[in-house]
Amino acid sequence: MSVHTMETLALFDSAPYQNAFSARVIAVSEHGIALEHTLFYPTGGGQPGDTGHLTLADGTRVEVTGTVRDPVLRSIIWHQVEHWPEQLTAGVQVDAGLDWERRYQHMKMHTCLHLLCSIIDAPVTGCSISADKGRLDFDLPEMTLDKDSITRDLNALIEQAHAVKTLSMPASEYSTLLQITRTQAVAPPVIQGSVRVIEIAGIDIQPCGGTHVLNTEEIGRVFCEKIEKKSKHNRRVILRFE
Repeated sequence: MSVHTMETLALFDSAPYQNAFSARVIAVSEHGIALEHTLFYPTGGGQPGDTGHLTLADGTRVEVTGTVRDPVLRSIIWHQVEHWPEQLTAGVQVDAGLDWERRYQHMKMHTCLHLLCSIIDAPVTGCSISADKGRLDFDLPEMTLDKDSITRDLNALIEQAHAVKTLSMPASEYSTLLQITRTQAVAPPVIQGSVRVIEIAGIDIQPCGGTHVLNTEEIGRVFCEKIEKKSKHNRRVILRFE
């Protein structure tokens, strides 16, 4: 198979709560292992790539240390590994599993950052997510934010158990999507002619390619740990799980 005709089907969009699957290897290179389909989310939009493992038919286990999209052929997702056995070649079938606890923490924090967007009326200039914390940078020239207020308002929204829905909008509506996009640093991802949109009904709607929980109640309690002044027009809000 030519590398230019390869494509990895992203299962994480339709099955964000599934954590194990089987797949055929379609390529092995210095970038890692490419599978015909995967539940591993690749680094993007501030969310880290998933980690986990691949298991061969003879029981050999290969640790996946990260997941990224090909820098040129964006339809290919590479599962990064430090070492792999000789028998791990194109055409081989593998069983795969995510580090689920880590991924689920990413899902909860990513959804929480959408809630944070809803209570701070300013463009987002940066985002970072990890298993224990997350942060957004806002284009705010004045220090008008308060840690206690953010903590109170976020937890109120979380406890109201709002449904989180995934929608799809045609790329032809790109200009409309840009008007509702809060993040200035990253353009909404276009996949197969459509843009994935995350809606928390009545709270927030944003183009987003990340993985999310189905209900805000799953997030649990959080607190605003710190508000930093990063530049004249940049305020960083850091959240942590309690």
